[in-house]
Amino acid sequence: MSTVADKLAKKSTRKTGGKQVRLRLVYVDFWSAVKLSFLGAVALAIVTMVSFFLVYLVLQATNVIAQVGKILDTLTDGAIDLSSLIGLPQIMAFGAVVSILNLIVFTVLGAVIAGIYNLAVKVTGGLLVGFMSN
Repeated sequence: MSTVADKLAKKSTRKTGGKQVRLRLVYVDFWSAVKLSFLGAVALAIVTMVSFFLVYLVLQATNVIAQVGKILDTLTDGAIDLSSLIGLPQIMAFGAVVSILNLIVFTVLGAVIAGIYNLAVKVTGGLLVGFMSN
């Protein structure tokens, strides 16, 4: 009589009959790379805006902004009012500017990388990718 461990050991020694395919990636479509990098940049822009909002809420709830304002007030003898400079509209506007710049930079970067890859494939022959079915 065989145990469960013997049955499992017998199964693990058996080879799978999967078929392996090796393909070479020799071209990346330029516009597909631009669209994909744009979608990734949009997701990153949304994350940036939400993170700016949440960091502002945490700093406001813990009174960090008020404490820094008091320290700045004593250092500058009241010349700079931090509470008027740092508010939710100003923080969100700065977050929007950062998000738009990131959107442009990441989209252009995706296009440049796709172009460089397409040029490098002519020299290297492409990327070899292997797939196996079970």
